[in-house]
This record gives sequence, structure tokens and C-alpha cells, in this order.
Amino acid sequence: MNQRAMITISGVGTVAAYSSLMTLQALVLDPLAAVPGRSLRQIHAHLLASGMNVTSDNVSVIVSASIGVALSVTVAAVAINRRLSSVLMAVLFLSIVALGALVTFGSGFALGMDIADSYGGGGGSHTVWAPVLYGTSFLAFLALVAVLAVRLLRGRSAQGLAKS
Repeated sequence: MNQRAMITISGVGTVAAYSSLMTLQALVLDPLAAVPGRSLRQIHAHLLASGMNVTSDNVSVIVSASIGVALSVTVAAVAINRRLSSVLMAVLFLSIVALGALVTFGSGFALGMDIADSYGGGGGSHTVWAPVLYGTSFLAFLALVAVLAVRLLRGRSAQGLAKS
């Protein structure tokens, strides 16, 4: 398997895994941790009785997560059809994962705020998984900077050799 194919498969796979964990975190794990001793069905029933729109919350998280996956599949299709360089492909996939932190933050508001308002609890993440997602995005950002720095340094050294 060539390098471009490996980047494409790992890029789409990483974004899909990130999006899946983000969805699971926002819609299942965090609500269960925020209201210990209650099932997800009980939490949803309480939110509905409090006038919250659980369906809208769920849809907003799923749509947000789906956008990341759709972007990665689009990058993969464009990369294959236009024969983008491995470096550009890596930059695009790393950018999607890095920007996932913003989506993770936003997705936490859907059910999270409704639970905080309805149960009188605090907002924020109640599990370790949101920080794992933020850390993954931060590592993707660092990798993005590293890829761009190496590319810049190689470009400058190639220019220096050409001038010699």
C-alpha cells in the first residue's frame, strides 16, 4: 500500500473514530455521569417532562459529528482524484481532527446544558472522554505544526541548494 493510500485510510478512520467517540460522549457517557444512578431513558424522560427538546439535542450532536466525517471523505475523494501530495493530505486530515475540539466543545452544550438546567447541576464534562478528545485535537494541532515546519525547512534547504 502506498503512502497516500495509508494517509487516506488513517485520516478517514481517525476522523470517524473521533466523531464516534464525540457522539457517544455527548449523548450517552456524559449524561450518565452527570446524573449517576439514572438510566439514559430516565434522564431523557426527566428532560422531556422539564420541557427540554432531547430530539433536537441528539440531532445537533449527530449532525455535527457527521460533518467531520463528510469532510474527511470529501478530502479523501479530492485527494485521490486530484492526486494531492501526501503532505497536503496530512495537513487536511490533521486540520479536521484539530478543529474537532471546537465541535466537541459545542456538542457538549446540547444535552449538557439541558441536564444542568433540569437537574440543577453544573455544566462541563463529567467524564474523562471530553479531555481525551481535546487532547487528541491538541496532538493533531502539534502534528500539523510539525508537518508544516518540516515542509518549510525542506523547502528552504532545497532553495539553498539550488542557489549554490
